Amino acid sequence: MALTQDIVRGWRHPARVLRQHLRRGKSEPFAFSLLVTFLLLAFVALWPSMSRLTVQHPEVPMVQRLVGAGLGLLALIPVLYLVAAISHWIARIRGGQGSHYGARMALFAALVTVSPAMLLQGLVAGLIGPGPQLTLVGIVVIVGFFWIWLSMLIEAERGGAG
Repeated sequence: MALTQDIVRGWRHPARVLRQHLRRGKSEPFAFSLLVTFLLLAFVALWPSMSRLTVQHPEVPMVQRLVGAGLGLLALIPVLYLVAAISHWIARIRGGQGSHYGARMALFAALVTVSPAMLLQGLVAGLIGPGPQLTLVGIVVIVGFFWIWLSMLIEAERGGAG
C-alpha cells in the first residue's frame, strides 16, 4: 500500500497500519526510510517560518537558517532511535512482548503520519505567525502524534510480529 494511504489511514486506525507494516517482516531499510521521509517533511514544514524570520530579521540569510535546520534535524536521528528504545524498555517493564524493531516502527510511522499536520503548522507559522491559530494547530499536532504513537506502540508491544 502507498505511504500516502497509510498516512490517511493512520489517523483513524493507527494500530491497523502498524500491524500491516510489521507483517512485512523486519526491514531496517524500510524503518529508516520512514524516518528519512519524516525528516524531509519536517524540513519542508520549517521553510515558511524560516522565510518569515528572514524577512523580519534579514541579517541572518535564509540559506544559513536552512542549513541550521537541516543539521538540527539530522542530529535528531540518534535521539529518535533512543526514544524508541526507551519506549520499548518501558513497555517491556509493563508487560510488553514486542521488539525494539516494533518500537522503532511505531515511532517512525507515527512521525510520518503526523507530518501533514506539521506541514499545516509550518504554513500557519509562516503566513499568520504567532497567535491562537498557531497554538491550536500545535496542540493538534502534539495530541495527534501522541495518540497515534501510543496506539501504534501498544500494537507493537502485543508481540505478534516484528
